[in-house]
Amino acid sequence: MVASGLLSRLERSPRILAIAKLANVGITMIWGFAVTYVFVRALPLSEFQAFLLLVAFGNFTVSAEFGLTSIIYSRLRRYWLRSAGDPDDDDFRMEEIGFLFFLLVAMVVVAGFLLGGAMLAGWVATGLPLLFFIYFLSACINLPLLLVKRGLMATDHNLFWELLDLVRRGVTLILLLAVLVGFNLTLSVTLQFVLAVLGIGIAGVRLHRRVGMKKRHWVAIRRGGRHVKARYLRDIGSTMSLTISEMMAYNAPYFTIAMATHDARPMLLFDFTFKMSRALTMVVRALTEAAMPGLTATYYAKARDKFAKLLFRALGVAAVAAMGAGVSLAILGQFIVTHLFNGEIEIAYTEIGLIILLMLTLSTICVSVFLQGSLGRFSVVLRQSIPFLIGSLLSVPVAVVVAPLVGLSFSFAFLAIYTLVFVGTAALHGISLARLLHGMKAAS
Repeated sequence: MVASGLLSRLERSPRILAIAKLANVGITMIWGFAVTYVFVRALPLSEFQAFLLLVAFGNFTVSAEFGLTSIIYSRLRRYWLRSAGDPDDDDFRMEEIGFLFFLLVAMVVVAGFLLGGAMLAGWVATGLPLLFFIYFLSACINLPLLLVKRGLMATDHNLFWELLDLVRRGVTLILLLAVLVGFNLTLSVTLQFVLAVLGIGIAGVRLHRRVGMKKRHWVAIRRGGRHVKARYLRDIGSTMSLTISEMMAYNAPYFTIAMATHDARPMLLFDFTFKMSRALTMVVRALTEAAMPGLTATYYAKARDKFAKLLFRALGVAAVAAMGAGVSLAILGQFIVTHLFNGEIEIAYTEIGLIILLMLTLSTICVSVFLQGSLGRFSVVLRQSIPFLIGSLLSVPVAVVVAPLVGLSFSFAFLAIYTLVFVGTAALHGISLARLLHGMKAAS
């Protein structure tokens, strides 16, 4: 009881929450880079390139929840904030959580069968099928993990989740680094998968108690499915299109580069850019999520001035985080790339400069996507995502054409075009946020 009361008090502090989230982000980023550091040393280069494609496939699979967890966060958050007077407050049903949990677990099982079948058929060429299969499952298990996480977030139980995930990721990092001193890589990945399952169990029990669920709510699949079908169709089209668009936009260069050239440098350069952008995304997400209780509460209360103040603060903090990452990259970028990829490539300062610009624009994109998604404005975010997808898909073929014409390397030409895509997308999101504020003014 004492510990629970202390957590509740700490939960109400945005600064404490931000520190906890940033600590979790820090260890997550270390783990992400450690995966590359370990796997590039433990696997032959050809297997490592196949592993990168597997990671991209895993990213696609994790994104295949089509924004369902975002919808349930928005609905559960409105339900939790009953004092806001939203007309849909009493429309939420606990069976929604049970049905979506069943659906996401089923997605993991189906994805596992598909990958297993592809390996047996020889469509996925690797000499380490068991390792790749278990790693893929450990990545896909994030689907149900994301559901319980967002359920706890929506009910002002962020801190419990962050502390639980911090312990889990700390242990998985130890397991991963142990490979460098002789621990079996397949066993390491297997134990990481087991820890993820345990995390889901612990967080699920906490969510169960937090929202007052009954056991029948988890197994009432038909009733929950009917309610989801009746209530989610308004948003599911937008979230599905948005999810497909986003996952293709961020991951497509892995595949288009592989089709354009057999040179490993462009792929590794993009992989580093992807890792940096994903690391920044996690930081901005943590900072934005720490501010989200206040942002959502003021939005639903139609307190425009306070909402605007919190929004501009969130944008400013995200930009500062991007600049901090940029300064670090300018100082340590070449060292990181050389050691991360075991000397396979070197990175120029001009390329580092492009990555810094990309990250600065990404900070605005992230705040807009996270905030507007939490408010249920999925169709609005989709309108900015489509041009981003088109730009991402065209960046490689345009670079193939432009590079020889202007005397640039394919790697640099691609990265420059890809960065311009981010600049344009950030401008669209800035306009969208301005319209959001204007709409609140008109409503009030």
